[in-house]
Amino acid sequence: MNSIYSKNYSSALGYEVEMLSFGYDGLPLILFPTSMGHFTQYRDTGLIESASWFLDQGLVRIYCPNSFDASNLYNKGAAPQSRIENYLKYEKMVADELLPAILYDTGYNRLGMGGCSFGGYHAANLAFRHPDKVSYLFSMSGMFDIKSQLDGYYTDSVYFNNPVDYLPEMNSASLEHMGIALGTGEYDICLNSNEQLSSILTQKNVKHWLDIVPGANHDWPVWKQMLPKYLSQINISAAQH
Repeated sequence: MNSIYSKNYSSALGYEVEMLSFGYDGLPLILFPTSMGHFTQYRDTGLIESASWFLDQGLVRIYCPNSFDASNLYNKGAAPQSRIENYLKYEKMVADELLPAILYDTGYNRLGMGGCSFGGYHAANLAFRHPDKVSYLFSMSGMFDIKSQLDGYYTDSVYFNNPVDYLPEMNSASLEHMGIALGTGEYDICLNSNEQLSSILTQKNVKHWLDIVPGANHDWPVWKQMLPKYLSQINISAAQH
């Protein structure tokens, strides 16, 4: 699978962000890696290969940035306050640097966000925080509550980056245009998290797809089945506006 490698300095983070991109046209889709995953993870595990038909047809362009979880929410050696402060820098990098650059590069007004496991958290949080720029959210076995990563530390910064907390109070109209798929498995360790988020969206009358795969658990084989299934739902003309 052909890819383009890039490495750009981030003012928000203070160091360089590595990324692989795949495809030549179509909806731009940022795929966030699993916890502390490398930017090559989705290529190396075969997830990108599972989307090869959509890439070859010019229906989607996939961008895989590096993870910085080890410096923020997974940095158990740092104080919880530092963890969330570093996450805010990461969120700023994506929102103010990566996202605008991809939209400019592709000519789209909005893009898709997705990811597996903790990558599903990044995708959901960033999509809900920036709904005017996101047309699709594809979360595969995501989790949506970061309080366990912060050892009881709780401030406004945590609240506004914890979807299960801020989403109930969010304006539902801002999510009406977004195609949302929450994929999980019958035996997935994140099943309850997906059911909780689905319940919140249902209470807000936000259309979405809670896709519970029978017999599936939290692992790569099911994610490689999920991604092409969700990509098949893309409406390219609608995503461009």
